[in-house]
Amino acid sequence: MFAKQVSIFVENKKGSIANVISVLGKNDINIRALSVADTADYGILRLIVNNPEKAHDILKAEGYVSKLTNVLAFAVEDKPNGLGCVLDILGQNNIEITYIYSFVGHYKDQAIGVIKTTNLEETKIILEKNNVKTLKYDEIYKD
Repeated sequence: MFAKQVSIFVENKKGSIANVISVLGKNDINIRALSVADTADYGILRLIVNNPEKAHDILKAEGYVSKLTNVLAFAVEDKPNGLGCVLDILGQNNIEITYIYSFVGHYKDQAIGVIKTTNLEETKIILEKNNVKTLKYDEIYKD
């Protein structure tokens, strides 16, 4: 139902993100989207990949702190204010957004948004009631 995101804690130093990406690439993990949030000492690298469970296991085996998180993926028109319309719907329904990022994906030439809210199930229901297409696992991870 929800998408799986891989979150990795990385040191905030030169080459640390490149090392994670390299480890995943050598293990046939294809990255669909990424987001980085950083502080002075470390960052959180959030990834949407073709095989999140495998990526998580590989990263843990390599000594990284990795976590799988449910997020909601949705399709949005790839045009000015396409995302703004979705955010307006969520705001009107008092949905608290923890974080959000997007990428141009493989869903009918539409951009794909990835969102984490305090209540993913409620968010999904609200979006679908407002004709926003939420995406299933195979719709965003297909190669």
